[in-house]
Formats: sequence, structure tokens, C-alpha cells
Amino acid sequence: MVTPTLTPTEQQIWQLLEEVSDPEVPVLSILDLGIVRGVRMDGDEVHITITPTYSGCPAMNTIATEIRLRLLTEGVTKLSIHHQLSPAWTTAWLSQAGREKLAAYGIAPPQNDTTTGHVLKLFGQDPTVACPLCQSDNTHLVSQFGSTACKALYQCNDCHEPFDYFKCH
Repeated sequence: MVTPTLTPTEQQIWQLLEEVSDPEVPVLSILDLGIVRGVRMDGDEVHITITPTYSGCPAMNTIATEIRLRLLTEGVTKLSIHHQLSPAWTTAWLSQAGREKLAAYGIAPPQNDTTTGHVLKLFGQDPTVACPLCQSDNTHLVSQFGSTACKALYQCNDCHEPFDYFKCH
């Protein structure tokens, strides 16, 4: 892709970032998550801006390290990673491919309002969440706190399996 003797293009950087996985949900790339807010070239220096899914997300340092390592393997040595908190990340930034990967991995993706397409709110009535294992809508919330801060724990009333739901926000 990028050779160590050439300055990479912005497009090549985006392609390399597609190969960086989320450490908490390794089937997702950081592009699937929508946390990469921008790539900018300044001569031979690369500037990447990332936004955490939650302020204080413990995975952000690991993600920044993985970005550095991936780009270093391609010879990119002049790299700045910027953390941007505003606007705050929202599950609306998840790619469609990312939503499909979550479901295939056994995590129910955030639910969209079928009339507006907007992601349902975190607070208020619990959304109907389909079981990613058997696709039943007959599920219930067990706990707002799942395996990580960005997930809630649900259980299917039909197949009885517990599963994570990627919370909307």
C-alpha cells in the first residue's frame, strides 16, 4: 500500500485506518465506529483527529497506539493524533457495515427510529431490541450496564441467551 520512502496520500491513510480494529469489539474498525473525524496532510506530516465513543473511554489510548503502529509499519513517522470531544460521538456515526458486523458478532446494534431514521435516545422507554442470535423481538433489559460502558445487557425471552446491546447516544 504505502512504501516507507513515499509520503502517503490522504486516501492511503484512510485505507490504513480501515485496518485498525476497536480493541473492545475487534470485528469493528475504527472507521466502522465513526470515531475518525478527519485526516489532514501537512507536507509529510499526518494529522488524525479521533473522537471517543464516551468521554474518558479507556480504549482511546490503545486506539491511538494502534494507529501509530499501523502507520509506522508503512513508514509514516511524522504523525499527530488529536482527540476531539466536540461534537460528541453519537451512534448515528456507526457505519451500516459496522452495524451489520455488530449483529453478526452477537451484539445488537443501536436501534433507529423507522420513521425518522434517527437513533433512538438512550433515556426514556427502553427500545425493542432484537436478539442478534435468533432475531426475536421478545427481549428484555437486564441491566443498563453491560460488558463495557457503551453497552447494556439484554436477554432473549425465546432463546434465553443474554446479549449486549450497543447503547444509543
